[in-house]
Amino acid sequence: MSITTTVAPFEIVRTGPRFGAEITGIDLTAPVDSATADALRQAFLDHKVLVFRDQHLTPDQHVAAVRVFAEPFDHPTAAKDPANPLVYPYNVSQTGKASTWHIGGLWRDPVFAIESLTYEVVPELGGHTLWADLQAAYDDLSEPFKELLASVSAVYDGNAENYAQGSKKTATGPTIEHPVVLAHPDTGRKGLFISSSALGLTGVTPAESKVLLDHLLRHASSPDYTIRFGWRPGDFVLWDNRATWHYAIDDYGDGARVYRKVIGVEPTAGAGAGARS
Repeated sequence: MSITTTVAPFEIVRTGPRFGAEITGIDLTAPVDSATADALRQAFLDHKVLVFRDQHLTPDQHVAAVRVFAEPFDHPTAAKDPANPLVYPYNVSQTGKASTWHIGGLWRDPVFAIESLTYEVVPELGGHTLWADLQAAYDDLSEPFKELLASVSAVYDGNAENYAQGSKKTATGPTIEHPVVLAHPDTGRKGLFISSSALGLTGVTPAESKVLLDHLLRHASSPDYTIRFGWRPGDFVLWDNRATWHYAIDDYGDGARVYRKVIGVEPTAGAGAGARS
């Protein structure tokens, strides 16, 4: 497969052998026609993490860009940007750092389809983000192990309050379960679906749960399945929350890191993610 693919009016530059790409030649501050939106959605399914450099999106433009791919989600407990209630501001000096391997929106079913960030302030050095391909990690498991996992679920905190910016995470529960193997709703491809916040596994004994969970977390975060991106102000990134998990590297001390998040979910029946005007 070529590293660079031209899909009028933009180019896809692959950033890893398994997944990840930078999209060049497109301005997301301008309207996107339906043909371009279709091509972007296909690129997203193919590459799972898309980076658009130097976009400098306003809050409204950020929401509009996400709407090309999914339905922007109104988070019930997150702090909202005064410019647009579908935008969630983060300043790590106040909200804390996401320095664990994790999947977003585990308090709900289904989880978020996508997450996206627009970077405003980044450290001079460091502050990169890792993603791992959970579908590739699943592919490399043995067939007997895949058969075992087909009947196993992971248990998570189901309290949405504990997933908001800066939450102290003091009250756990009620809990929610997600299968540890997910068939992607758009492609049908199976992948691991596991996060480091899992409280345990169902369908196995507690001792088996600990061993299996430790192995799955270690396997899914192997460097063999990862890509890494660094940032500059104005960069826009979105990722498939059902096929990847991610880790914000904490190597920049008390350096500044400020960004905005917009979440996307599957459209409700009868609605669709389409071109924006």
